[in-house]
Amino acid sequence: MQITDFLRKAVEDAASDLFVLAGSPVIEKKDGHIVPLTEKHLLPEETKQLIAEIYSMANRGMDSYERTGDDDFSFAVGGLARFRVNAYRQRGSMAAVIRVVAFEIPDWRELNISEEVMKLADVSDGMILVTGTAGCGKSTTQACIIDRINQTKEAHIVTLEDPIEYLHSHKKSIISQREISIDTEDYISALRACLRQAPDVILMGEMRDAETIRTAMTAAETGHLVIATLHTKGAVNTIDRILDAFPSEQQGQVRVQLSMVLRTVVSQQLVPGMEGGLLPVFEIMHADHAIRNMIRDNKNHQINNAMLAGGDDGMVTMDRYLMNLYEQKQISRDTLLDYCDNPEAIQKRI
Repeated sequence: MQITDFLRKAVEDAASDLFVLAGSPVIEKKDGHIVPLTEKHLLPEETKQLIAEIYSMANRGMDSYERTGDDDFSFAVGGLARFRVNAYRQRGSMAAVIRVVAFEIPDWRELNISEEVMKLADVSDGMILVTGTAGCGKSTTQACIIDRINQTKEAHIVTLEDPIEYLHSHKKSIISQREISIDTEDYISALRACLRQAPDVILMGEMRDAETIRTAMTAAETGHLVIATLHTKGAVNTIDRILDAFPSEQQGQVRVQLSMVLRTVVSQQLVPGMEGGLLPVFEIMHADHAIRNMIRDNKNHQINNAMLAGGDDGMVTMDRYLMNLYEQKQISRDTLLDYCDNPEAIQKRI
């Protein structure tokens, strides 16, 4: 079979990812489960051939992969879908993980994204962070927020992505989508140049280092809305991760700056639903006056209590959101206990 056959199968099965590795069948991941698509285990020559087909379809050279052993890019197959690829070397052979991305921006209601999350499209400035582990749907949540802004506001939206996943068309807003290493050298160069492109909204991928974080906070400080991601779980861990990116002597200044620019942290994960499939679970922290003071005064350990008290303002902890789904019979007791942050407290409640 050719790679296009496997890509089509993954799209038809609504799989999230396709895996091509030597010594394994071609595998798709659907609703969190591993599903082999071939009985035969691939030989290194066969993985090389399949991945070479991907590069050919993407009209992309293999220089970056051959130089570093890693490569990220995206491509589209007309009438099928877009795909985000990470090609890498493992045990001396080629391998790839291919994420399936729909052409259309998905309907947030069908994905069960919280209305409180979608309201973030109304924010005009500051920093919004969408966090969670790899593969939890951060990019999709970001795309849905950007699409609502696109439909409701007259703005210039600049996205900095590595690689581009969802393609946005111009609606009420103008959208410039820039891919790192193709349209611009790196995140920090793109972010600095972006500030000269009259942006109202800046969407960027993961903030990976102190310089990128600092530049993003400066952009948020000067009146732009910055929507970025971090690979962290939970609002408090996200704040700690940002501070830990800086030397200890700079952290006091960073706490003050972060307390001024941060608007909301959304942390999400995907959990198995009672009727099959995966459901998103959200922790939402809005930086109100009390939480800003806690960030500035290095009292992050008090933030969870402030979130519990901020339910009327749309704040919710991960455990509370999971409890809501359990009470609505959307998830099982086992799922609730497996994915909550404090199983002992949850055990007492149920």
